[in-house]
Amino acid sequence: MKNILNKNTAVSTEVIDRFYALASAWEQEVAGLSSTTQMAQHPMYQEIINMGIEIVPLLLRELENNPLYWLAALNAITGENPIKPEQKGRVRQMASAWLEWGKNQGYAIEEHV
Repeated sequence: MKNILNKNTAVSTEVIDRFYALASAWEQEVAGLSSTTQMAQHPMYQEIINMGIEIVPLLLRELENNPLYWLAALNAITGENPIKPEQKGRVRQMASAWLEWGKNQGYAIEEHV
């Protein structure tokens, strides 16, 4: 079952702060890993996923800076996969597919969510 996407709700400061604190700590923890599977299985990444649909705008925004990091989280949270077979393995194209998905779903990718 897919989560209901609520695009018109602003992300609270508390959620933003928690997301970026977890993301920063997670990045430090997995800095030596080369496996994206291991990175996504890390407890902090799972905690980010567990934050749910509310952080989708943050994840979409982060795709522009760190496209590889947040693809699995977007898939896990939304239950969607907008990536075409020919885009698999091409990180920038995969990120672009998600950003296009976000726009089509009504998410505004802005500096301040």
